[in-house]
Amino acid sequence: MIQGFAVNRTFTAAISAPPSTKEAIVVPEPAERALPSVYQMRIVLRGISPLIWRRLLIRATDRVADLHAALQVALGWDSSHLHRFVIHGREYGYDSRLDLREVRLCDLGLRVGERFRYEYDFTDYWVHDICLEAILPAQPGRRYPVLTGGRRCAPPDGCGGARAFLERRQQHADAPLKLLRVFGELLDGDPERRIDEILGERFEEFAELCRWALIDRFDRRATNRQLRELADGARSIG
Repeated sequence: MIQGFAVNRTFTAAISAPPSTKEAIVVPEPAERALPSVYQMRIVLRGISPLIWRRLLIRATDRVADLHAALQVALGWDSSHLHRFVIHGREYGYDSRLDLREVRLCDLGLRVGERFRYEYDFTDYWVHDICLEAILPAQPGRRYPVLTGGRRCAPPDGCGGARAFLERRQQHADAPLKLLRVFGELLDGDPERRIDEILGERFEEFAELCRWALIDRFDRRATNRQLRELADGARSIG
């Protein structure tokens, strides 16, 4: 018993003794917080040639509803019609039990190179083919969503769909030349009078010509300003 007692005392002393400085436990430094991922998406409006497209960067943690709002701004739609996404065969939006405001993009299981579609206005039926081009780290200080590329304006809401839009664009192919003639009339008119007074009943025609003369012009800076306003509004609500 005495020998056993001695062994117990030795064991007790060993486990109760303070660790030496060489064996002191080092607490690791906390790892840097990983930056959130950003999805780089390319959006192409189906059925239109030359292509109407956008390249959009959006946070992976944003909701599907946020992507819908960003697409409306990016394409210049007025969000006055029904819409839905079809992703992996599942529908999000119109006639779906899934709430776009509750589903994050990163929860969709998208992989680089995968495609899905966004449908808008079931009368004109605009289909947007969307490809996830890359998953990138967010850049500190950069605001999302943001457009990094794109060409041409989207068709005006309610124009009748892709075929009707192409026909109307062909009809207005000479819109720039017609505008030059109208500008000539304005230069010859009384400078004290307003444009609508000089043109009279032709003012609506003038406005229509302006729209079609600029139909292939896409102002990315102006669109990004609208996207920033959209993001600021979402943060203020949140």
